[in-house]
Formats: sequence, structure tokens, C-alpha cells
Amino acid sequence: MNTRHFISLLPRFLLRAAAALALAHPVGASAQTSAGVADGTRWTVLIPWLPVLLKGFAFDVLISFIAMAIGTVLGMAAGIGQISPHKGVRVTSRWITQFLRNAPWLVILFFCIYLMPYQIDVLGLSIPFPAWVKGIVGLSFPVMGNVSEVVRGGIQSLPTAQWEAAAALGLTRRQTLKLCILPQAVKRMAAPWMNTYAILMMSTPLVSIVGVDDSVSIASSVLSALANPALMMPVYGLILILFFAYCAPIAMLTKQLERRYR
Repeated sequence: MNTRHFISLLPRFLLRAAAALALAHPVGASAQTSAGVADGTRWTVLIPWLPVLLKGFAFDVLISFIAMAIGTVLGMAAGIGQISPHKGVRVTSRWITQFLRNAPWLVILFFCIYLMPYQIDVLGLSIPFPAWVKGIVGLSFPVMGNVSEVVRGGIQSLPTAQWEAAAALGLTRRQTLKLCILPQAVKRMAAPWMNTYAILMMSTPLVSIVGVDDSVSIASSVLSALANPALMMPVYGLILILFFAYCAPIAMLTKQLERRYR
């Protein structure tokens, strides 16, 4: 099954999954009466809350985009630094990469939340730093470490003859990277880069722990408003389906890229 066919089947799959969630735990008449819910399935109860839940999920996607962009830029610099001819730059980049790759994402997130100021005063202007900005910064650091390793691996996977040929043409190291090495390495880096993004997207609910109104925190608010513990499985099941529907095509496209550039 190719990626386009899979994406075309997603709406049908989501409807079936939603129906399965609703039918898996039918609400009895007495329980519905106590919760103030009309007769029917739990899914019908959640329909008015779908726009709110989808808004929270869209915010997760936005956070993942911004964190991935920041982490990619910083990771590119650190990855190129790992192959620098200067020992100081090379060792520093490697230590930063290994630290960020092996540190728990949640711990880094807590450090950013509690160590970064709530606002910065510059030339009489107060620049606020809300929790969601700190969350983006906290998620971009682990992405930086993973992208750095992806860039290093992609560059070093190319044969040394590429460097030698560029040197024979009189190109500087910067010109060699820009004109010869990076354009070829990008194809090899595409699949692991997308895999890193998928991991980042699945990690965005961590920001709910530090007070960001993402899909998980909004789901908790919806459950509190409905005041019906029996709806917990359908609500969080819907969040699970949304993440799966978003990340599964990325995983399939990643496999296609791996096969193409193997």
C-alpha cells in the first residue's frame, strides 16, 4: 500500500475507529441520566467538543513545526561542527550532541520552563515568554541533538572521493560542503530527519505537563466539563487516533524514502 492510497483511506478508518470507541463502552440509561447525557453513544456526547479537541491537536502540530525548524537549524550547525577540522569545535559539538540526544526530553523541558524568565526587558520593552514558547524551546533542544547526528551521519556516509575531487578542483572546505557534499547528503538525511519529526510530534503532549493548552490538557478539561469518568476512554482514544492519523503517513513516507535512497 502506497502513501497516497493510505491517506485516502484515513477518513474511512477514522470513522470506523470512532464508532468502535463509541460502541466499545455503551453508556447505560442510568449512567447517562446521572451525568446529564441523553440516550445514545458516548461518541455523540463528544461531537460538540470535537472543534475544541481539534484546536488543541492543531496547536500540537504548530508546536512541532516551530520546534522542528529551530532544532533543524541548530542541529545542522552542530552536525557540521562534528566534522570540523578544528578540534575544539569538533569536540564541543560532539559533547553537545551526545548530551542532548541522551537527556530525557521531559527533564530538558522542565529546565527550560523553570530557568527561562517569564519576560525579558530590552530597551524599555517587555518581551513575554509564555509557557508555550518555553515548551517549544525545550523540545527544540532534543531535536537539535538528533538532527546533529543525522547530519553528521549523512555527510560521513559519502565516499571520501567526493572531498578529494572537490579539493582537486580547488574548492575550499566551505564550498565543498555547500556545492558538493550537502546536496548529496540531503537525500540520505531525509528519511531519518522525517523520523525525528515523527518522534517530536508524538512527544508534543509533554508540554501539557507544564501548563500548555495542547490536545491532552484540553482533553482533561473536556472530561472535567462533562463530569463523566466513563468518557475517559473515548476522549483519549480520539486523541490517539488523531496522532496516529497524522504520524502514520509520515512513517510510510519515511520507508519509501529509505527504499529510494538506499
